[in-house]
This record gives sequence, C-alpha cells and structure tokens, in this order.
Amino acid sequence: MPPAMTDILDIWAADSQLSNEDYVTVDFLLPTGIYIQMEVPREATIQHIKLLLWKQASTYPLFAFLGEMESHMFECVNQSAVHEALEDETRRLCDVRPFLPVLKLVPRNCGRAERLNSKIGTLIGKGLHELDALQDQEVKDFRVKMFRISEEKMQRVQMMTWMEWLQSCFSPQLENGVIDGLQEKLFDGALKVIMHFDQSQVRMLLFSSFPFYVRACVIGKDTPHLTLVHCGMVQAMFEKELSAIGAVVNRKTSNPPLPLPPKRRGPSVSVPGRLGSVAPAPEPVQVRAGLFHGTELLCKPSVSTESSGRSEHVWNHTLDFDIAVCDLPRMARLCFAIYAVMDKVKKQKSTKNGSCHHYPIAWVNTMVFDYRGHLKTGDNILHCWSSFPDELEEMLNPIGTVRTNPYTENATALHIYFPEYSSCPVVFPPFDKVRTVTIPGLKEIMERDPLSQLCENEKDLIWTLRYDCRENFPQSLPKLLLSVKWSKHEDMAQLQALLQIWPKLSPRDALELLDFNYPDQYVREYAVRCLKDMSDDELSQYLLQLVQVLRYEPYYDCALTRFLLERAQTNRKIGHFLFWHLRSEIHMPAVSVQFSLILEAYCRGSIPHIEVLKKQVEALSKLKAVNELIKLGTIKNARKTKEAMLTKEAMLTCLRQTGFTETLSDLHSPLNPSVVLSGINVEKCRYMDSKMKPLWIVYNNKLLGGDTLGIIFKNGDDLRQDMLTLQILRLMDLLWKEANLDLRIVPYGCLATGDRSGLIEVVSAAETIANIQLTSSNVAAAAAFNKDALLNWLKEKNSGDALDRAIEEFTLSCAGYCVATYVLGIGDRHSDNIMVRSTGQLFHIDFGHILGNFKSKFGIKRERVPFILTHDFIHVIQQGKTGNTEKFGNFRQYCEDAYLILRRNGNLFITLFALMLTAGLPELTSVKDIQYLKDSLALGKTDEEALKQFRQKFDEALRESWTTKVNWMAHNVAHNRS
Repeated sequence: MPPAMTDILDIWAADSQLSNEDYVTVDFLLPTGIYIQMEVPREATIQHIKLLLWKQASTYPLFAFLGEMESHMFECVNQSAVHEALEDETRRLCDVRPFLPVLKLVPRNCGRAERLNSKIGTLIGKGLHELDALQDQEVKDFRVKMFRISEEKMQRVQMMTWMEWLQSCFSPQLENGVIDGLQEKLFDGALKVIMHFDQSQVRMLLFSSFPFYVRACVIGKDTPHLTLVHCGMVQAMFEKELSAIGAVVNRKTSNPPLPLPPKRRGPSVSVPGRLGSVAPAPEPVQVRAGLFHGTELLCKPSVSTESSGRSEHVWNHTLDFDIAVCDLPRMARLCFAIYAVMDKVKKQKSTKNGSCHHYPIAWVNTMVFDYRGHLKTGDNILHCWSSFPDELEEMLNPIGTVRTNPYTENATALHIYFPEYSSCPVVFPPFDKVRTVTIPGLKEIMERDPLSQLCENEKDLIWTLRYDCRENFPQSLPKLLLSVKWSKHEDMAQLQALLQIWPKLSPRDALELLDFNYPDQYVREYAVRCLKDMSDDELSQYLLQLVQVLRYEPYYDCALTRFLLERAQTNRKIGHFLFWHLRSEIHMPAVSVQFSLILEAYCRGSIPHIEVLKKQVEALSKLKAVNELIKLGTIKNARKTKEAMLTKEAMLTCLRQTGFTETLSDLHSPLNPSVVLSGINVEKCRYMDSKMKPLWIVYNNKLLGGDTLGIIFKNGDDLRQDMLTLQILRLMDLLWKEANLDLRIVPYGCLATGDRSGLIEVVSAAETIANIQLTSSNVAAAAAFNKDALLNWLKEKNSGDALDRAIEEFTLSCAGYCVATYVLGIGDRHSDNIMVRSTGQLFHIDFGHILGNFKSKFGIKRERVPFILTHDFIHVIQQGKTGNTEKFGNFRQYCEDAYLILRRNGNLFITLFALMLTAGLPELTSVKDIQYLKDSLALGKTDEEALKQFRQKFDEALRESWTTKVNWMAHNVAHNRS
C-alpha cells in the first residue's frame, strides 16, 4: 500500500528528492473562530510555531480575546484518529504525525486526567473514547476496578523512597555497587510519582442477587432441562453469507412453575441485499446450538427446523438440551452455527450429511453466565463470525472467541432472548455454598502426554481414585479435570473442594491448566496461584503464551489478567514485553477491546514508563514511513539498477533529516529494553533485497564499547511464528544448560510490534553458509560442493588455539541445531538460512516453516532429510581429518544427550504449542499440527526405543546429505541469477 495520509508530514520532512522546500502549509484553527493558513518551517518546534502563529494572529480580528499565549496549546488528530494534546512543545512538527496538517489552538483547561487519557490513547494505538463509547457494563466495571487499583499502586509509589522505587522498577539490571554509586550522585530525599484520577469516573456498582444454590437444592435431580426456543426470522442474502436471525433461550421448570415467554416474532436485523444468481430460490436455513465446557460437549447439540423462503426465513421450534440448569458449569458456553441446507449441491466449504450438503454461513459463541456469575437475562444481539476453522465438529466452534464481531455492519446478527428466571438475578453459587454438596494402571495413564485421549473407563478410574492422584500424582491434575463430569454439579462441588487441598504444582506444570480444555474459574485461579512462584526471568520465558491464553478468558477481569498486570507493574522488563505482545495484536477484532483494556490498565499503573514506550512507538512509525517510501520507489523503478541506487540514496537522505535522527536515536530497544540505541549510523544503513524491502538499521552504541548494533525492521511479514520458534530455542538452551550441557545456541531477538511488522536482531560477525561457499568459488553451481570452504573460512578468522575453540563451538552448536530443527520440524533449510559466526557458532534463521511443513515442488519434497548434517559440516567437526572418528563420536553423543533431555520435557513443549493454537499462526492451527512434536520426541516410547528411532534419523541425515547439497546448489544458482 502507498503511504497513508498519516505519514504525509514524514514524507515531506524526509524525502528531499520529492520536495526541496523548507516549509509546509498548515491550517490553524483558533478558538475565536478565526482560520489562518500559513507556511511554517518543517523542522520547527511546536513552541516556535506557536510564536509564529501569535505574531500572525495579531493582525486578525478578535485577537484580543485570545488572552495569554502560555494559556493555550495545540491539538491535532493523530494517526490513530485520536485527539492528541501537544503538551510537549519541544517536539518538532515532523515528529507530531497529524492525520492532516491541521493544528487547533485550544485553552489549557483540560485536567491532568484528560491529558493522561490522550497520551495513553496515542501510545496503545486505540483512542480511549472508543472504550468510553462501548455500552458494555463489563467493560465499565473492569475499567473502574483498574482505576482504583492503579490509584492505590501510585499511592504506594508515593510512599517509597527513591531507592525503593528504583529497585522495584529496575532490579534485574542494577547491582548493589551500581545502586551505591547512584546514591552518592543523586539527591537525598524521596522521589515521588503522583497520580490523580477524576473521581467522577469512579462509582460503586451494587447488585442484588438471587441464591441460585437454594434453587438448585429445591429443584434437585428433577430439574427440567435447558431449552432453546427459536422464534425468529432470517432474511437470506447468500452472496454475503449473512442474515438476521432471532432466538429465545428458556428453561422449563415446574418448581415453582415459570411460564414460557409467549410465542412471538423475535426481533431481527434486516440486511439490505438481493439473492443474486446463487439459486432460483433461497436455500433452507438451520441453526445448530451446543453447550460446551472447554471442548467437552455437555449434551447432545440441538438443531432447529429448516426454514425456507424467498426473502426471509421464519421458524418457531423448541430446541431441547438434555441437561439440568443446576448442572450447568460456571464456564458453560452456548455455541451457535448458522448454515444453509443445499440438496445435492457441491460446495468447497460444505459438509455432507446424508443426501444434503450443509454450507456454513456464520458462527458465534456466548457465555451462559455473565462475568459476575449471573445467569444471563434479556435481549442479546450477537454479531457472528463468518470465517470457519477447518475440521469443526457439528460446525460448532467452542474454541472460538465469546466476543462478538465488532464489525457489525457486514456481520450476521443473531438475536437471543434470555427470559427472566426470577425477580432477582440468578447467581452461580460461590465455593463456600457448594463444597458441602456432595494403582499400576493409574501410573501408566498419568504418565501419558497431554495429547493422549482418555477413554471413559480410564476417566472413571481417575475420578474414583482422585485422592490417590492427589497423594501420588499431583502433576496429573489436568487428567483429573478431564475426568470430571462437568454436567453434574455434585462432581463440580467435589472437584472445587479437592482443589483447596491439592499440592501446588511447579509453574511449568501449571501452564497446562491455562489451556482451553480447562475453563473452570477455580482451576484457572489455582493455576495462577502456582504461577506466582515464577521468577521474573521464568515469567519472561513464558510471557508469549500467557498473553495468548488471555484469549481463552471469557471475562475481562480474571486472575490471569491481574497477575500479569501486577508483575508487569513491578518489573519494567516484563511490562515492556507485555506492552508489545498486547499492542502487536490490538488490530485483531476478537481481542481488540480486551487487549486495549489491559494496555490502558498497565499504562495507568506505570505512568513513568509511558514516555519511554511512546518514543519506541514513534521510532517504529518513522521506520514504517521509510519502508513505504522505498517500496514505492522500487516498484516504480523496477529492473533499473541506477534508479534502485537512487532509491537507496533517498532512504539515506530520509534518515539524515533532523526529525528522523532525533526520533530514531536515544531510545530503549524494543528487542531488549536493557539496550539503549544511542545514535543511528546512517552510512551503514540499507534495505534488503527481498519482497518486503526490510530495513537494515545500524546504531553506534556507547554502552557496547563503540561497537555497532544492527536491527532489521520488517513491514509486511508476520514475525509471530519466528518469535515462537526462537522462544522455544531459548527454552531448549535453558533446559540443556540445566542439565549441564551448553550447546552454544544463538536465540537472537525477534519481536512482533504490529500488524505484520516487527524487529529482528542482527547477529554480529556472522555470514551465511551461501556467502561463505560463494566466496570460495567463482561458479555458483560448484560452490555448494566445496567441502573445504567452511573450514578455510574459520581458519581465516581464527588461528592457533582460537581455531580449536572455534571448531568446538561449531561442533556444539551444530549438535544443538540438528536436534532442535529435527524436533521442531523446521523446513526451508537452504544455505541462506544457516549462518556461522566468526567465533564458530552455527545458527539457523528464518522460521517460516515449522512442525514438518516442508517445501515441495511439483509434488516432490525438496527436503528429504530429517535435519541438516552435510559432509562439509562433518569436515569441520573432524578438524579436516577424515579419520578423526573421536571428534565425530563426541558430536554424535552431544546430539543423543540433547535429544533425551528434550524428551524428558516433552509435555512442556506440547503445552506451549497448544497454548498458541488461537494465535492464528499459519502452521499451527489444530492439535494435529502439534502431533508432529509427539512423533519427533517419540513420546509414549521408552528411552531405548526413542534413542533407536533418533539414531535411524541421524544415519538417514548423514546418508542423504547429498540431496541437501543438490538443493543448495539450486538455491545458489537461482540466487546468483537474481
């Protein structure tokens, strides 16, 4: 896409080849109603511009009514469509990034709270007015609670000494000696951060409650079943696969008798449209509904009757659910699927049922109980989703979000009515009200991996021996939870009582309990209590997954959200990555509101961090503007080498502009907040020759002894899969080191920062295998077969003892990456995706294909080896001596030891990938994808059997290494031609 209007000032300020003028035209709107258009210096500060405006305004009518210049400030509409107050008047115009070059002069009469709201809205990329406008009581209640918690936190900060505050925010980076040195230099006394909130926004919300547990006891076993009565209509419009549907949810009961709502035509949303040429007459439409707890179907799904019509579909049919109201679990969700029934019509998305085909139209989910534990009542309009995941059972999508589609204009609207059950809310009972309601084979079951299914007999056995499980297999809690009859309130009550005495799990084991299969509130609270034992470093290791499982939380205010906010606000490094993990996905409709609320809460409790993060956001915006400019230039000047050089010069000219250099300098690196990017080295910057034209940005870094530091900015590529793979590599490195095996892994930094954009760390003093081979031969086709090239390159970089150390580094790292790439099924391993540092460390980059998704051409797999182990690698490992079997034997032993260590942690890897299932990664969409890990780690087999399998793969990689060489030759030739 061409640069957006939001980047117009950046382009004007940056690209001197497009315009050599030193001024830009800005429209000024005065509070007196006067409009002034004038040219101002593009590099001028806001304060300077205000002086120029004041001089010009003195010649216009009503100037006397303006008053003092200091009592006014500028306001603009920024790139996020948010009103931003330009309080910092030292900023330059080219750094402000207004949507249009229009500045409004306003009196400085807004309070501190309003100014803070403006900053937060700008920072998170979503105006708080959007949250203010949401007519959702849950959103309002969550924000009120977070206001109160943030205010209490800031009051505690007020009471800290400056040293206490410094240690609480920066303890991971400061040692005692550093603190003592700072204490001598800084002033005596207390450093206080004071925060005030507008008290008008804080209010108490009181709810009356109906004792649901009393009704459950009265109704008992004879409780009539839950029913769903459809009394609605559909106006079909198959071209857009959306329609308006009405439904009524009701429970039949006889003690006391509550009448069903009268049969009436339900409310509906009419969607203008036409039938088009899909069919001569509209197809019949049905609605399927199911009750789920996690992925467990609580009872048989119910289906409405078929409804046909040319312009609308109407039905009046009762759907019965074979479950008593008192047996509904707290986290039960009602899942709907809307579909057309087409007789003998073949459609790509259709599913065959008898002689008919069901064509999915839309799906939507909703909780049966709201966030307060109240049984839902009244009208609910659920705007559906039209994107169906693959392989859905019954076309219902229980793992999908319970949030409705925010894009209501083009979404199917499902109207549901929950009738009043009582004059008071029906509340799910608290724990203290329900807790009074009342092995060799087991060991084998408990040791299975998380992907293993339990049969009904095994579930019954586990539940019967639940107290034995607590005593002997406490880590087996997930399997016990899968054995609970969630449709029986007696089992739920006993489980909740058992949780109170269950031993604490290790944080790593507790992670599994946050999976979608365990939605129970008490279970998730128990899991979070276990996570509180995590160190900050360990929490940072798993933060990526913990952010993703927020998607599984049906309510905004939950134990996991509070835990993440609490830890983030007490450790700035955790807060930094929590901010970016949330902000990078805020564009996704399903989590937009949820992640915005958490970001707002974090900012309010971490006010000193706002300016630091804001600087990073502004720097990334500048890089995006440069990237868009390059894309325009390279598209326009395709296949013209001279013009391409001009495009690079335009990039460097852009980066030399004062507005760019100031924004891009002296900021904390988003990749690592402990690193300060001091000054950009423009002459060493460039863009890379791939489709999305990534920027290669080089910094001079004073803190690294004058060494340069490189980062790659990508715009147009989804880096989240790379980020996940590198996180797992980092974890493997940690597990190996815990077992006293250091395989010299290089898990470089990678961070997604927005919609298909992010940063990658440049590893210093490293070259690709392709470049090393190509420099040794003038013929690209022959380069891949030169087994001496890699060893000779290491000899050039190292001599004497340094060469021996480099070869040992190569041997260890090659073993680590052979095992890691095999276990993770990393594909597309050509010679440009494997690099070597001058110190000998080998490492892999670019993880676009994982979990066995290997590339193929003309139906033939291009990669036919389980991992890369070529003869030139072995040549280095054996120090260039063919008969050096001892060195090769050591290498093979490293590989086997590393593999067995990963096997012992197989459940952890499966859990981490399972927690990422809803992230939307292209090669991680279902449990079937994770099955690859189970197979590669040979879970379910003994160590001897697994080691035998790995040795076979090792020999296969060695035997078939010539195919790798052929692939590398083809890659080198293709790359050389391009």
